[in-house]
Amino acid sequence: MGYQYDTTIAAISTAVSSAGIGIVRMSGPEAFLIADCIYRGKNEKRLSEQKSHTIHYGFIVDGEETIDEVLVMLMRGPRSFTGEDTVEINCHGGVYVVKRILETLIDYGARPAEPGEFTKRAFLNGRLDLSQAEAVGDLIEAQNKYALQSSVNQLKGCVRQEINRIRKNIIYHTAFIETALDDPEHISVDGYGVELKGNVEEWLGDIRRLLDTCDDGRIIKEGIRTVILGKPNAGKSSLLNVLLGEERAIVTDVEGTTRDVLEEHINLKGISLNIMDTAGIRDTEDIVEKIGVDRAKDYADQADLILYVIDSSRPLDENDCEIMRLIEGKTSVILLNKSDLEALVTVQDVEDMYFTCNPGGCGDKGESSVVDHQSCDNESNPAKNKGILMVDDDRKTEIKEFKIPVIDISAKDMKGIDHLEETLKKLFFEGNLAFNDEIYITNIRHKTALSDAYGALERVRDSIDDGMPEDFYSIDLMDAYEALGNITGETIGEDLVNEIFSKFCMGK
Repeated sequence: MGYQYDTTIAAISTAVSSAGIGIVRMSGPEAFLIADCIYRGKNEKRLSEQKSHTIHYGFIVDGEETIDEVLVMLMRGPRSFTGEDTVEINCHGGVYVVKRILETLIDYGARPAEPGEFTKRAFLNGRLDLSQAEAVGDLIEAQNKYALQSSVNQLKGCVRQEINRIRKNIIYHTAFIETALDDPEHISVDGYGVELKGNVEEWLGDIRRLLDTCDDGRIIKEGIRTVILGKPNAGKSSLLNVLLGEERAIVTDVEGTTRDVLEEHINLKGISLNIMDTAGIRDTEDIVEKIGVDRAKDYADQADLILYVIDSSRPLDENDCEIMRLIEGKTSVILLNKSDLEALVTVQDVEDMYFTCNPGGCGDKGESSVVDHQSCDNESNPAKNKGILMVDDDRKTEIKEFKIPVIDISAKDMKGIDHLEETLKKLFFEGNLAFNDEIYITNIRHKTALSDAYGALERVRDSIDDGMPEDFYSIDLMDAYEALGNITGETIGEDLVNEIFSKFCMGK
């Protein structure tokens, strides 16, 4: 695969700010010729006469004017990122310097690169498939070490390899069916549906496993949607400020100070949190405050994680009971704040109220002792911490097991914050995410394509069960094949390619 461009592009590939080093990149058929026009070095040979993958010391000039002292890296196509002749100029990182060098390249024949155009050329020239190209963008945007590791794995081709493996198997069976239909005298399809169904079930399982990683993939890439809940004046805003390391939220002794949702992004030991401070949960006649309370409840319903802050110096009340109903079944951490004051709330108080306020769910204190262990089992998914009611078969007595972590903290004295950080890391990542051979789907476009392929394969299975003719199988098999090809870019349209790369940063 190769795509021949007749233009040479150039762009600044490092941040445009004062720095030690700046890089201006140029790629295309005239990259070496343009470099010859503006580079002067001690070696009498021109850059176009030098070997590929070499670095040269000299100066960038514009006529008689010397612009900067530089190192120039040469890479001849196809052994370059774009698959084309590429020149990278390493210069001093001043804003004016890098812009001046870029302007000089354009004056001598290059044109400004569009956003993502270098990576787009790498894709069109077969240096990367589309999933790898998108991983380049994700790598640049990575905000935590887990997102970084996932992007690196995808850049290495882990998604492409798995998708190509499934597509190869699908096209093999599709070709067999088509060949048999064209030559029924020599190739029989009697009983073939049974064999094909076994393969379809296997492919469905493979795709289902990829789809099952999408929630973790979203958390890895976008961060954990985190909502801070609690009664007014429990210390929610103080906690946010401590986690941010700055006075971002207004903190007063007046209850109801926070009336709207304040959202911030923080990084705790490699974990990204999109954290929202909300209005205190309580019954109120204040119209504005009531709107804030309703919004807090809505955000809690959509959260990946709830941090429930309790003022341990005040007794629990009906407002706490309402919050405990909100967190039932959600991944949550309870924080007993103001541990620097005399404690009026203990862990046991929290457990007792939780089971009292959540009858009928995991932690039911009602008469029934029947529990859906599959939906309440935390061992299979440590991130799903709920209260669990179990029955001891030997003693025939009910044993309550409270699964929500409860941590003593003091936002004022910054006590217990390290414990909170370690707890969050354990809840979401420890023992769950392994970046050796594991694939995580972090791209919504990939998820959509996988869902489309899954639906097509389900139709194949249904056609087999219904005894439909073999040509029905091949239609839906090809739909699945095409859908999976959208992930790697083999069956994608030019308009979508342009849209994807337009979201990249300039110079990449």
